[in-house]
Amino acid sequence: MSGQFEPLPDGGAAVALDDVEISIIRSLAVQLMELLGPGPAEDAPDDPLAGLFTEGPSEPPTDPVLRRLFPDAYGDPEEPDSLKDTEEQRAHSAEFRRFTENDLRAGKRDNALAVIRSLDALTAAGEGGAVLKLSAGESRQWLGALNDLRLAIGSRLEIDDEGDTDLLFRLPDEDPRKPMVMAYLWLGGLQETLVETLMP
Repeated sequence: MSGQFEPLPDGGAAVALDDVEISIIRSLAVQLMELLGPGPAEDAPDDPLAGLFTEGPSEPPTDPVLRRLFPDAYGDPEEPDSLKDTEEQRAHSAEFRRFTENDLRAGKRDNALAVIRSLDALTAAGEGGAVLKLSAGESRQWLGALNDLRLAIGSRLEIDDEGDTDLLFRLPDEDPRKPMVMAYLWLGGLQETLVETLMP
């Protein structure tokens, strides 16, 4: 079971993780939460109904990782078909972002927090490595978090397509990006086997 998720009879998944693996995933999830930020809850009014109508940002994030996690909904501003299309697409994307990004960020924070909490519970339950067992719901949260972590690392490594991934395999050991590449590939393996456990 080491290094890959396996299905559980109740629809969940399990994976054996050692202390180093637990530490790496937890650290990455914490960094992701820090990057996502605390959210609008601190500034939200006391009225929960009013909180439903809190508007988010209308401009894309400046950080390349956040741009990858929250891309424009309409078109690619880097490759416009025409100036008119770009202006229209930008307006539609801004409107869409204004009403969806806060919820998307909250979902990504919830997923990362679920990963942290399950790893903390695993660490508190015993010494050394252990088998992490997730319910079906927790598995979906882990899948979302693993996807976000890979997107974040891929963005930092400037991976845009599958051809870039092939180049990473050939990096020399002394390349400073090598540890990040190894984490990216390892998380990809975890993500792939977790997807397989969730398929009927």
